[in-house]
Amino acid sequence: MPWHVYIIKCKDSKLYTGITNNLEKRIKAHNSGHGGKFTKYRTPVELLYTEDCLNRPTALKREAQIKRLERKEKLALIKTSQSLLNCSQDK
Repeated sequence: MPWHVYIIKCKDSKLYTGITNNLEKRIKAHNSGHGGKFTKYRTPVELLYTEDCLNRPTALKREAQIKRLERKEKLALIKTSQSLLNCSQDK
């Protein structure tokens, strides 16, 4: 089962980065207030970005890299991934 690194936007516009091996379940947990201390009172959340990883150690390493980025760099990463998705859908 692949692991995912994800970025969500909370209702107060703060960004949260995490990892999971079940993305749908994890987003539901965040939205129900059981996804973690950071997002507990910041629901609803919106999934903005996801990246697949082969295993948990790789996902943890990538999560740490993304967490070190400044907000504007995270937003650029999100925008780039959305642009690539839109381009692939045009074909």
